[in-house]
Amino acid sequence: MDERAAETAAPTGPAGERAAGPATELPAESAVEAVFREERGRLLAALARRFGDLDLAEEVTSEAIEAALVHWPVQGVPPKPGAWLMTTARRKAVDRLRRDTAYAARLAILGAEAERADPVPSPGPDADLPDERLQLFFTCAHPALPAEDRVALTLRCLAGLTTPEVARAFLVPAETMAKRIVRAKKKIREARIPFRVPGPDELPERLPGVLQVVYSVFTEGYAASSGPDLQRRDLAEEAVRLARILRRLLPAEREVAGLLGLMLLVHARRDARIGPGGELVLLDDQDRGRWDRTMIEEGRGLVVLALTGGPPGPYGVQAAIAALHDEAVNVATTDWPQIVALYDVLLTLTPSPVVALNRAAAVAMRDGPEAGLTLLDELAGEPRLRDHHPYPMARADLLSRLGRFAEAATAYREALGLAGTEAERAHLRRKLDAAESAAPGGAPRG
Repeated sequence: MDERAAETAAPTGPAGERAAGPATELPAESAVEAVFREERGRLLAALARRFGDLDLAEEVTSEAIEAALVHWPVQGVPPKPGAWLMTTARRKAVDRLRRDTAYAARLAILGAEAERADPVPSPGPDADLPDERLQLFFTCAHPALPAEDRVALTLRCLAGLTTPEVARAFLVPAETMAKRIVRAKKKIREARIPFRVPGPDELPERLPGVLQVVYSVFTEGYAASSGPDLQRRDLAEEAVRLARILRRLLPAEREVAGLLGLMLLVHARRDARIGPGGELVLLDDQDRGRWDRTMIEEGRGLVVLALTGGPPGPYGVQAAIAALHDEAVNVATTDWPQIVALYDVLLTLTPSPVVALNRAAAVAMRDGPEAGLTLLDELAGEPRLRDHHPYPMARADLLSRLGRFAEAATAYREALGLAGTEAERAHLRRKLDAAESAAPGGAPRG
């Protein structure tokens, strides 16, 4: 997570919690939307585990939502809408399987009908055991699947991102991403990959994929890839909740602590990142008094755990970088030399042009804009940065600091064409106007 470049790039409660009160207080369509947001992942995971078919689980989940839209306006929203959706979806799955003459399908019917009248209760946010979504996370992170398919499938199925949103996160066309998701589902079905949490001997291989998925969900929530809003807090908070479940499940895994710490330290700034009119507020200009200090303290404690007892992992290092930002009184007093040193470590663990971009932004704060710009220009040919708007935005900011306003305006235009949210575009338009006004004779347009 770039603490400078990425900053230039309606919250819900804990998943599973719903406000008390009569069912008729909430319009049916709004209730379905709220329940879908909170229960879809749990419902899909439970159905996929029971029937062993992701496509069937997705189809009957959608049919249950459609049934709710038909019945709830007439009958009222049920006291336990999640359980209602589960029962409805399971019955629809049984009806589909009943029409299938295959022997395996008939066996599935027997197991499903035996439990038909006894829906599995949805665990609350404080349940001691992980809910069934984690079983589906580990299934989607199975090593039999290609790495990019693992994350894409889980983002689509469990986080509820649309295929275009997942595609944008991976910087690939939507059609390419759709093929990946279909391919991954087919592989799970044909290879009979089980829907379960793996044993201790399998965890080292499988855990990194699960952590990557959770962090990808958080990243989309922290800085939405598209749409009118800068943040999707429901996704960010869901990722934090899932990381807490992983932490309870795997308390000895230091990278789980590192991931949770990283997300808490970044999410602690959520209120300060948006101004009164919904505008983007950069890290330099944020009111640090609005940062969530309780969340920061929890995150700092997790950083200590993540960095103790062996070589650091990438999430622990990123969490340490975030902690240095959160501990500083302002940008000027931030320990930039230490942040650059941590980025050096991160580059050895996960070498990538995005990490190099983040390091260049930190070097610019430590050594000046010219030094940072030199590093950014060395990354100009990287394909992964071609459609990554923080790259031209970071160049534009450094060019402005050097007084090269015409060049800065050109870079701001490039970033403006790549930015995904309206809040980012509005911010870039303001920066572009300022650069054009400051350029001698006016910056060239077009």
